[in-house]
Amino acid sequence: MATGSALVIGGGIAGPVLALALRKAGIEATVYEAYAGPAEGVGSVLTIAPNGFAALGITGSDVTVRTVGQPTRSMVVASGSGKRLGELPGLPGLEASQTMWRSDLYGPLHDHATANGVRIVYGKRLVGADETPGGITARFADGSTASGDVLIGADGIRSTVRTLIDPGAPGPRHVPLLNFDGLADHAVPARTDELWMAFGRRAFLGYWLQPDSRTGWFANLPHAEPMTAAQARRVPAAEWLRRLGEVYAGDVPAGDLIRHTSPDRLIVLGTVEIMPSVPRWHRGRMVLVGDAVHAPSPSSGQGASLAIESAVQLARCLRDLPDLPGAFAAYERLRRPRVERVIAQAARTNGSKLLGPVAGGLMSLLLPLGLRTVLRPERTFGYQHRYRIDWDEPVDPEAARLSDARTR
Repeated sequence: MATGSALVIGGGIAGPVLALALRKAGIEATVYEAYAGPAEGVGSVLTIAPNGFAALGITGSDVTVRTVGQPTRSMVVASGSGKRLGELPGLPGLEASQTMWRSDLYGPLHDHATANGVRIVYGKRLVGADETPGGITARFADGSTASGDVLIGADGIRSTVRTLIDPGAPGPRHVPLLNFDGLADHAVPARTDELWMAFGRRAFLGYWLQPDSRTGWFANLPHAEPMTAAQARRVPAAEWLRRLGEVYAGDVPAGDLIRHTSPDRLIVLGTVEIMPSVPRWHRGRMVLVGDAVHAPSPSSGQGASLAIESAVQLARCLRDLPDLPGAFAAYERLRRPRVERVIAQAARTNGSKLLGPVAGGLMSLLLPLGLRTVLRPERTFGYQHRYRIDWDEPVDPEAARLSDARTR
């Protein structure tokens, strides 16, 4: 029996995009968000790569997202002394990636979804779900319920839906890096379409010049013990800036960026979290999408783009395969190999951010050679950025299985 309605749990990025894709597939979708409104002011820096924008284009939301993004056409790698070590330009024939503040994205994305017929209900925190032969009913913390044919967890790295599918499912795993974002009242000598990655003497810092001559930045500090965002935010922002100033003292331009960042412009995120491989992506009438099932390290630059891709692929599978177990299985086969490959590559990048001063100095010597050989842009990013979903092509369960076999 064809899927007619879907309950989408989570209104971050994947949720509204999924609902738009489902509507395009002829499936009625309602988004249930735990926050009282769009989560503006929540979150950090993100990049949407060309593959993510290609998937957004299928839902018609690419134009809206571009209004809050800044084109990023190349990645420049530098040492902590400010020496330019090399550059990874964008791939020929592809549009630029877009860098943006996550908090600027939620409102416009929600507005676009509602303008195109998606119903978003706020203040609905999922606590349970009950399946029947004919459908599934979501139960929310306020005592209300909602029913549909399928329930889709787009509820992030601490997904409630994931635990409903599998009570023994793994939770997020901490990477020993503390994560900070900031906005400095300081202009760096760079183009506005460059994203700089500086490997300092003690820690990594990335930055980009904004059109208003301020500089956005993101920092990763080695930190052995897990620290949640709530724990990290108990430390005053001014104290974190003092500690960051000590870590980046002598690094160029990191030291200046820290000094010109006010406490109210610092975003404290705790230690980096990723999802280990999730054994079960679906059960019965429930399935996972986005960070709920595959959350790579921010080092990947692909978290949002992979979530968008998965949302569109799931809608395709539900459109073309009326048998739910078959649709969910095809979706997993189409997505798991790709996302796990990206996650593995990002884990290797994280390792470079944990190097000590001696190893970091050695990397500064070897990296220029690597950028001219094994780290060429096409080899490094081609399989990520050139990925495209053919929306008009019907999903073939056998083709999905073959795709899975070819990718492994």
